[in-house]
Amino acid sequence: MNIRQRDDVAQRHAVVVDLGFGDAGKGATVDRLCRSMGATTVVRFNGGAQAAHNVVTDDGRHHTFAQFGSGSLVPGVRTHLSRFVLVDPLALAAEARHLGEIGVPEPFQALTVDRRALVTTPYHAAANRLREQARGSGRHGSCGMGIGETAAYALAHPEDAPTVGDCAVPARLAGTLALLRARLAAQLGLPAEQLGPPVGDCLPPYRAFAQAVRFTDEDHLTRVLRRERVVFEGAQGVLLDEWHGFHPYTTWSTTTFANAHTLLAEAGAADDALRLGVVRGYTTRHGPGPLVTEDAALDARLPEPHNATGPWQGAFRRGHFDAVAHRYALRAAGGADALAVTHLDAPARARGLRLCDAYDFAGGEIRDLTPVPPGDLDRRQRLTDHLLRAHPTRMTRPSHWADAISDALALPLLLTSHGPRTRDATFLPTR
Repeated sequence: MNIRQRDDVAQRHAVVVDLGFGDAGKGATVDRLCRSMGATTVVRFNGGAQAAHNVVTDDGRHHTFAQFGSGSLVPGVRTHLSRFVLVDPLALAAEARHLGEIGVPEPFQALTVDRRALVTTPYHAAANRLREQARGSGRHGSCGMGIGETAAYALAHPEDAPTVGDCAVPARLAGTLALLRARLAAQLGLPAEQLGPPVGDCLPPYRAFAQAVRFTDEDHLTRVLRRERVVFEGAQGVLLDEWHGFHPYTTWSTTTFANAHTLLAEAGAADDALRLGVVRGYTTRHGPGPLVTEDAALDARLPEPHNATGPWQGAFRRGHFDAVAHRYALRAAGGADALAVTHLDAPARARGLRLCDAYDFAGGEIRDLTPVPPGDLDRRQRLTDHLLRAHPTRMTRPSHWADAISDALALPLLLTSHGPRTRDATFLPTR
């Protein structure tokens, strides 16, 4: 079914956001949307190279998308990295090589990047890993790729933070990299050599990036939105959001619809996009932090070929579907228009899987959590502490899993998926 034929989806564009802790199936959802909508551009609007969005085509090709849009396996679909993306040119080159190996012709020719986007460097990544190691048993579950360091450095030194545009100006880039390396080394009390290679060794690959990729100005996306259909692809999940996630187990990124809304509003298209929230048929998270419905018995029954334990994030954890947490995500994100539910083959593979609709929380039963105002880290920490002691209640096994999730979150279903391949995702008729 073509999404443009549906009576309840009149918008020209779509925004895809994960309503969990990430890994809900955004990649497959974006791929399916591009094929059904006739979208020609995927816009990334947060995060960076730490994203891992898996797409498996019907002919068996598989790619884990990090910075390229997850519609890249659809012929004719391009990617735009907006100014909200933290761009890692070295990781981007490796990703382009793999796309080329599985049949995507000239991946860089289908990529545009806002010259204002920040650049993540080996120095950011090294500092990130050293700080995470220093936390010992109190690790936050960082990906170890320098995302938080990139954002933090730009906040502290906005005039000196390396940007995509700097990659085309070697003298400027050399200066910003040298300052970055020296400052991070001083913060950590280490010789600069321990943070990575000399600045001169970094310049050639960044120059090659500038020569291979088209950098754009602030008007580029406005022009694209006016003439094409666009899918906005979010990274990570709302429950990890920098403003609304469960502190300190969060990311340095706005994972709600907010950045996409800003980009749409700048183009005069604020009301022309469907907000699609994505959830799994069960709730997961990578690494430490609250997962109220966690059940280790699900690990063996629900194997994850594309989500292994990571050296920095930690273990991939599984739990029963957590309606309380996902309702919280919806409130924090300002709501959504429709729902995509993935991994719906899980209930048949794990007969003990349940839907949790309430918590035993701080001495009483609750069904809804109230988002903490942005910036109030003390209250967010207290919420996290309560969640780490909470227990799931009102556990049921629905006979119609997707409908039960739709009812629990009070959102209409747009898409369901029962497997990893494109053909496993289905758009639903209007109810």
